Amino acid sequence: SIKRMNLFNLIEKYGEERCKVYEGDICDVPFIEKVFKNEEPRWICHMAARAGVRPSIQDPFIYIHSNIEGTTRLFELAHKYHCKSFAFASSSSVYGGSSKNLFSEKDVVDFPVSPYAASKKSCELIAYTYHHLYKLNISGLRFFTVYGPRGRPDMAPYKFIKAVCNDSEIQQYGDGSTSRDYTYISDIVDGVIRSLDRPLGYQIYNLGRGEPTHLSHFINLVEKNVGKKANIRICPEQPGDVPRTCADISKARKLLGYDPKVSFEEGISLTVQWYKKEIMSN
Repeated sequence: SIKRMNLFNLIEKYGEERCKVYEGDICDVPFIEKVFKNEEPRWICHMAARAGVRPSIQDPFIYIHSNIEGTTRLFELAHKYHCKSFAFASSSSVYGGSSKNLFSEKDVVDFPVSPYAASKKSCELIAYTYHHLYKLNISGLRFFTVYGPRGRPDMAPYKFIKAVCNDSEIQQYGDGSTSRDYTYISDIVDGVIRSLDRPLGYQIYNLGRGEPTHLSHFINLVEKNVGKKANIRICPEQPGDVPRTCADISKARKLLGYDPKVSFEEGISLTVQWYKKEIMSN
């Protein structure tokens, strides 16, 4: 799988002493307490979660377990082991069906449209509680549609590139007018590290580009970079999906020095190159 290939590449590059892997469930109390006891982490980057808007509608309970319970257990251990800085993945999904041109951290986000979004909003609330009670430095990072090499196979960039490369069908939900603020993985990693390195109490940051791309243009870019036409099947819009996302990143720019570099055009080109080299050749 891609995840295991990613782990193998990390260990091969940095060695098992610098990159130690424990495999288990963050909700498994004996397991996760053992990890903290062994390693005593001072900086925690929490990316473990159940992702996906549509699957959360089918099975909301696993999202409550993995996202809310799992994150709370990590906050509790971070407090116990005197963590200096904690960053965790929230999501642009918390903005729901907002009609604003730019989504700001100051916006009211009390109306999530999927269990996944509700679980991420819940984690932000619990994060504030732990900051208030124990003065933990916590950054909640609202990611805007992350993509790039070694990315999730269930995300549209990977699925579309795979489909066009293999002459398979693309499922296009709606008429192609929906848009997303796609953010390349290297820009996201830069934002995550900056948030860890700058503990500022409790903060929520948007990490995106502030430049949404229409679905129809997205598919055209994949076609151009792969060198083939897409076989598109038009499907109804899906429950829980939002029509548009666009990040206001002024807060992250000001407090973190966050400055995304990779355009969507360049990012899709790099992702197609990686897919052809690493996936199709193997």
